[in-house]
Amino acid sequence: MATSSNGKASAAASSNGKATTGGSHAKKVGKPALTPSVVERLTPTAVPAHKLVLRTLRRSDFKAVKEIMDKVYSNMEGAWAADEFAALLRKFPEGQIGIEDNGRLVAAALAIIVQYSDFGDRHTYAKITGHGKFDTHNDNGDTLYGVDVFVDPEYRSLRLGRRLYDARKELCENLNLRAMVAGGRIPGYAQYANEMTPAKYVEMVRNKEVVDPILTFQLSNEFHVRKIIRGYLPYDSESKAFATLLEWINVYYEEEEKLIGNTKSNVRIGIVQWQMRATRSLEDLLQQMEFFVDTVSGYKADCVMFPEFFNAPLMALTNEDSPAVAIRAMAAFTEPIKAKMMELAVSYNINIVAGSMPVYEDGKLFNVAYLCRRDGTVDEQYKLHVTPDEASYWGMRGGDKLKCFDTDFGKIGILVCYDVEFPELARMLSDEGVKILFVPFWTDTKNAYQRVRICAQARAIENECYVAITGSVGNLPRVENMDIQYSQSAVFSPSDFAFPHDAIVAEATPNTEMTLIADLDLDLLKDLNTSGAVRNLRDRRKDLYSLGWTVKKSDRDDELLSQGTEERITRSRRKAIAAG
Repeated sequence: MATSSNGKASAAASSNGKATTGGSHAKKVGKPALTPSVVERLTPTAVPAHKLVLRTLRRSDFKAVKEIMDKVYSNMEGAWAADEFAALLRKFPEGQIGIEDNGRLVAAALAIIVQYSDFGDRHTYAKITGHGKFDTHNDNGDTLYGVDVFVDPEYRSLRLGRRLYDARKELCENLNLRAMVAGGRIPGYAQYANEMTPAKYVEMVRNKEVVDPILTFQLSNEFHVRKIIRGYLPYDSESKAFATLLEWINVYYEEEEKLIGNTKSNVRIGIVQWQMRATRSLEDLLQQMEFFVDTVSGYKADCVMFPEFFNAPLMALTNEDSPAVAIRAMAAFTEPIKAKMMELAVSYNINIVAGSMPVYEDGKLFNVAYLCRRDGTVDEQYKLHVTPDEASYWGMRGGDKLKCFDTDFGKIGILVCYDVEFPELARMLSDEGVKILFVPFWTDTKNAYQRVRICAQARAIENECYVAITGSVGNLPRVENMDIQYSQSAVFSPSDFAFPHDAIVAEATPNTEMTLIADLDLDLLKDLNTSGAVRNLRDRRKDLYSLGWTVKKSDRDDELLSQGTEERITRSRRKAIAAG
C-alpha cells in the first residue's frame, strides 16, 4: 500500500480487492467510502509490525537487560550488575536466552546448571547463585536452575514468557538434564497473608480460586510445586519472603551411560513357584534351590525370588510334635541356607530374594527375608506384621525396621506376605524411590491368596511401581500348620495405557510348580509419573496428611502372643471334646 509524504494512507482496498484513490473519486459499491481517519485506524501501518527473534544473549545486551530489570524490579533490588551479567555469559552462554523485537531486546531468561543434590530443597536464592558470582554453575550437573525470567512490561500481552520457558525446556532436553528447577515468587500472597498460610495460598492458586501473576503462569507451563521455601528472597516483601520451589521433569532424560556397570532401565526378573515336597536332608533342599537359580539365570535374569518359608520341608526332619518347637529347630538351618544362597548369587551372577526363613535370636522368633546380591553382599528384611496364626502356633514376633535396598538394577523393597496388606509400608518405600516391590508369601487357601494378590495389585497402582509375588504349592503331610499350599505367582504393573490392559505383566498357572520370567521397563514408570492419565504419587494431598515412622516399640506382639495362646488352648479343648 502506498503512503503519502505525511505518512497517512493514500489508498485503500475496495471490495473487489483493487486499489482505489481516496476522497470524492472513490467508487461507490453500496457502502459509504472510508474517510482518511478511518483508513488510518484500520491499516497495518498504524500498528508497527513485530519481528520476534529468539536468540542467546550477548555482552552488548547488558544495557537493554538492565533497563528491563529496573522496570520489573523497581520495588526490589533492580538489575544485575555488569560483572554479574558477564559472569553468567562466561560460565554458561547457552543458558542465557533473549527475545528481540525488530532488533530491540524485550525479554530474557537467565539460567545455570547445578548438581541439585549439592543444595537440596532448602536452599536460598543467594546460596544457589553463589551470591551473584555464579561459581555454583557446574557443567556436569544434572539440573537446569532458573536464575531469572523477565519481560518488558510493554510486551506482557504477547506471552513471551511462555516462549522463554519452552526454549529452556528444549535446552534441558538437548543437554540431557534431569529437570528444570526454579524458585518462584508469589507476589499476590501479600494481600492474603493475614488470611491464610502460604501453603493454602498455593492450593488456592492451583485450584484457580486465586490468580497469582507468577505462580499461575508457572503452573500453566507444566511446573509443579515441590515445596514452599521460607526466606528464599528475604527482601521480597510482596511474597513475604516465601517462594515456591518449582520443578519441571525432563521425561527424555537418560542417565549418562558408563562403558560398563550402568543402572538398567529394562530389568528381567524371575520368580519361582515352589513345590513343597518331602525332603530327606538339607542337601536335597539345597540341590533344589540351585536347580531353580541355574534355570532362571540361564535366561539372563537380574533377580530371582523364592517364596516365604520355602524351606518348610525341613521342619519334618526335626521330629518335633509341637509346631512352636519344630519351627525353632528349623531355624538352625537358616544360616547354612543363607550361606548357600550367597554363594549361588555370586557364582550364577544373579541377585536372589531368598524368600523368607525363621530366625531365632535372643529368645525371640522372627521371619526374615534375605537379599543376596551378585556382588557378594547380603541384607535382610524382617517381616513386620505377623499374622494371628503365626503368633498362635509359633510365637513369632514382628521386626521394627523397613529397608529400601540398592541393587545394580535400581532400588527395590521386600514385603513379606501379610506386610503387603498394609499400604503404609509400600508408600514409605515408594517415597525412597523403590520401583520394584518383591512379595514372597505363603498361603494355604484361595481366599488367603486373594488378600495378598489384590493388595499387591493395589500397591502397584498406588505407588506407580511393579510388584512381584510368589508362593509355594503342594502339601506337606507331616508338617502341622504348613500342610497345604495355594499359589498363583504374578507380576503386576500400574494401570495405564503404557502397561498391559489388565495391569498384569505375567502370571503363573495356579498350583503348579514353575518359573515365571518377566521384563520390566522402568522408563515407563517415569513417563507415568509425569504424564499419566492419573498421577497418584504427585497428586497426594500432603497439605492434609502425612506419613511417618516411629521407633517406639509397642506391646502389640505381646498382646498377640497372649491372644494366640488362649486361642490355641481353646482349640485343644475343642479337639479333646470332639475326641470324647
